[in-house]
Amino acid sequence: MASLEGRKTLMPSAALRPRTAADLSIETVMFDPSTAPYPRDLLGYGRRTPDPQWPGGARIAVQFVINYEEGGENCLLHGDKGSEAFLSEIVGAAAWPGQRHMNMESIYEYGARQGFWRLWRMFTERSMPVTVYGVATAMQRSPEQVAAMREANWEIATHGLKWIDYKDFSYEEEKAHILEAVRMHTEVAGSRPLGFYQGRCSDHTLKIVLEEGGFEYSADSYADDLPYYIKGPKGPHLIVPYTLDANDMRFATPQGFNAGDQFFSYLKDSFDVLYAEGEAGQAKMMSIGLHCRLVGRPGRAAALARFMDYVASRDRVWVATRLDIARHWRKVHAPVGA
Repeated sequence: MASLEGRKTLMPSAALRPRTAADLSIETVMFDPSTAPYPRDLLGYGRRTPDPQWPGGARIAVQFVINYEEGGENCLLHGDKGSEAFLSEIVGAAAWPGQRHMNMESIYEYGARQGFWRLWRMFTERSMPVTVYGVATAMQRSPEQVAAMREANWEIATHGLKWIDYKDFSYEEEKAHILEAVRMHTEVAGSRPLGFYQGRCSDHTLKIVLEEGGFEYSADSYADDLPYYIKGPKGPHLIVPYTLDANDMRFATPQGFNAGDQFFSYLKDSFDVLYAEGEAGQAKMMSIGLHCRLVGRPGRAAALARFMDYVASRDRVWVATRLDIARHWRKVHAPVGA
């Protein structure tokens, strides 16, 4: 750890006032480059990204994710300490400790009862592949929706055991949840998940995923427009980054999308920029994050449908699942030493 003197050199104003709790927190987490290499990669592929060689010479790989969380969110009925407060029509909602929030519950119920089926029809009618991030307990409570996912031949990756925040979980507690998620997912979906996305993750999450060893990729990263490898205890591990910007969650956050046309415009602009980069020889992937209770509402679904049709109207576009992308990447860009 950095010495106090070193910290004062970096933060001279700290010497002029009493030490506070904030100072102690900074001192605890301050990284000392003299003891170990900096653990974050801020360069990535650098000036020249590798050629993904997408199938058919595609200029872009487009990937739709449907997050299936309804029935797995915070709720007293699920053994949680309070109600859900995240990603709903009630922007800025607070958890209600020890109480059920009936409005919040019904918003999530809409996603399972109506939103899911609207999205299922939209994608199956267009024969567009989908990856589902399935919360295991939500899937367990929705056997008909899971049957429909399987009927459509969608990839079902795991979205953890419950749709809750894991930041304060111990390593042992979170590991138990992840292992139970894999077990339950396998039982409900008929096969184990090969992709992993916790979403509300902790600093233990990736370590546990690497140790578990059964995933072909994980996605708790927003760091790139292409897959990349990291070192793991069982060999190189593939990260297929996800998105929080091309994501309908911004309908449920301050300074987010207020109407469907904003969502469509943002998706179209993102697609066009990445497509142009592909034409210039630096092809990328585009992920689109969806939630049944959000974009499954009619006025938002209309914007998504326009974007889906826009994608379908362009040539040299590969619409794929995340597992498709992961397997293609391993084939074309095998990890060194594999």
